[in-house]
Amino acid sequence: MKKFKDYLQLTKPSLNIMVVFSSVLSFALTPAFDELYIDKWKWILLLFTGGYLVTGGANAMNMAAEKKTDAIMNRTKNRPVAAGRMTQGEAWMFGAVMGLTGAFILGYFFNWLAAAAAVLSLFLYAFIYTPLKTVNSIAVLAGAIPGSMPCLIGWAAGENKLSTGGWVLFAIQFLWQFPHFWAICWIAWKDYLKAGFKLLPSEQGPTKFTALQAIIYSLMLIPATLAPYYTGICSIDDLKGKISLVVVSLANLFMIIRCINLFRQLDTGSARKVMFGSYMYLPVVMLALLLSKV
Repeated sequence: MKKFKDYLQLTKPSLNIMVVFSSVLSFALTPAFDELYIDKWKWILLLFTGGYLVTGGANAMNMAAEKKTDAIMNRTKNRPVAAGRMTQGEAWMFGAVMGLTGAFILGYFFNWLAAAAAVLSLFLYAFIYTPLKTVNSIAVLAGAIPGSMPCLIGWAAGENKLSTGGWVLFAIQFLWQFPHFWAICWIAWKDYLKAGFKLLPSEQGPTKFTALQAIIYSLMLIPATLAPYYTGICSIDDLKGKISLVVVSLANLFMIIRCINLFRQLDTGSARKVMFGSYMYLPVVMLALLLSKV
């Protein structure tokens, strides 16, 4: 049982579920979802399984690569590899098997474009973003790309092409990650500093500049989250569409206010509110978009 818990921990289940959730909702937002996928729960379960395995594989590889830095930080020192309960080789093998199995499920049951996008996402996360974390804060930008690709994977699974809708959803999740991740970095800054991670925009750590960047990206979410209504993914012609638009607008206002408060207060408590607020923001926006699907 302890070994099972360690393997489960390698997949970062809470983060993984949130990531795969965006993939499933992107899949449900495709025009083909209602036309081609009759037994909807079967296909949702298959996509969830494939996506979870690929993302879990990437997370396992991340923990294998970061054994030394994880061991330094309080928040990660009890992870299986860092704590010595599992070897790096074991974690690498587990991650590779998970990732390839997930990609096969996506390719076999949906299409190989979705599988290729999943493999690319795993590669970018494990082999580009992970080593960049100790080099330069551009790692956050590099990590935001695989962090947004679940939207493209879900869209490709439904449409077998990367059309405008998929890229619009990708843009929303891409921009969302910056205030979300910088809030996490603000809270864990001392831990990250010990490990040599360079993830905040300012080399001085949590500063007004970081908070200002969070505000800018939260403002950029406004046009990004309105784009679905102007690209034919969603509609505001009926009551559901109007409710959807109001919910999305309120969610944007909520995020902006939290980021402004961080700029004013410059404290961990405000950063924590941005972090938890961002956890709520993304599923609320995605579900609101689904409500107004054309």
